[in-house]
Amino acid sequence: MNPFWALRVHEPTSGIGHAYTNLEQIKLEQLTQGDVTVEVHYSGINFKDALATTGRGKIMKRYPLNAGIDAAGIVIESRNPQIKVGQKVLVAGAGTGESFDGGFAEIMRANSESVVPLPEGLDLREAMILGTAGFTAALALHRMLENHQKPPMGPILVTGASGGVGSFAVQLFSQMGFAVHAVSGKHEAIRYLETLGAEKVIPPSELGLGSRPLESVKYGGVVDNVGGKLLTQAMAHTQLWGNICCIGLADSPDLHATVLPLILRGVSLLGVSSNNTPHELRVKLWNKLGQEWKPRHLERTLTRTVELKDAMEACEDLMHRRVTGRILVRIRQGE
Repeated sequence: MNPFWALRVHEPTSGIGHAYTNLEQIKLEQLTQGDVTVEVHYSGINFKDALATTGRGKIMKRYPLNAGIDAAGIVIESRNPQIKVGQKVLVAGAGTGESFDGGFAEIMRANSESVVPLPEGLDLREAMILGTAGFTAALALHRMLENHQKPPMGPILVTGASGGVGSFAVQLFSQMGFAVHAVSGKHEAIRYLETLGAEKVIPPSELGLGSRPLESVKYGGVVDNVGGKLLTQAMAHTQLWGNICCIGLADSPDLHATVLPLILRGVSLLGVSSNNTPHELRVKLWNKLGQEWKPRHLERTLTRTVELKDAMEACEDLMHRRVTGRILVRIRQGE
């Protein structure tokens, strides 16, 4: 096989304090091992990708490694009889772009337990508009429904709502009949979030949340992408038996809270780990995203499409909070 292009992250060298990234040509034998080889057509940019490629976060478990925690494409080689050559598949998370070479490359190898057949109702492009962001939002919805969250309990507060996960959380919960209150500090995102289904869009400074361990009830549940103080405050305003899905740490990984909302109101704090989702559940939720949970405003969520050579610049934009929604990476020319 001829050399192919990849966005490859290298370990720090003397004089450089962080990992650095190059667009370079590599050979198949340089890829990490896997029993399925995929011709990648699309990927998407997630916060982890931005951290890894800019060197601002220790995401990679080894070097050098191709970035990109998501990929969608066509199988060109398989040692697993259940995955056929020519089959359309996606890979999202499961160590991709962290422990194994990722989707910012024209070719990738994957372990079959991380490979999901392309769901009915999605094409390769749509799958990567969703990507890990859409899957994570779906996992949050699944966990909250599994724990008996219901619309009559009150609105769902979605923090960090203008990002990828937040954008899909707004859509999915709205489509399931929940009132959604979206939190975003971006004035230009108000109309965008209303279009996606938010009943209210509130800047963080106007939430009016208190600082006591228990406050008046405002929300039936919370989907939190921020962490830190805002998560602590939201817990104190959550309804009896409401659920809080903890997804991200855009503000802080810290949680300074009391157990009072948990033991006096029965509030549940649910972790969402998309990277470690069991394969059976992963396939189930992706199939839902192609069918009954498919976001109605999928195309509206897409901010722009970039080529592989421009992915680094897009990652910088994401790091500097210049992005609303999702950025798609087109790997194959002419797609």
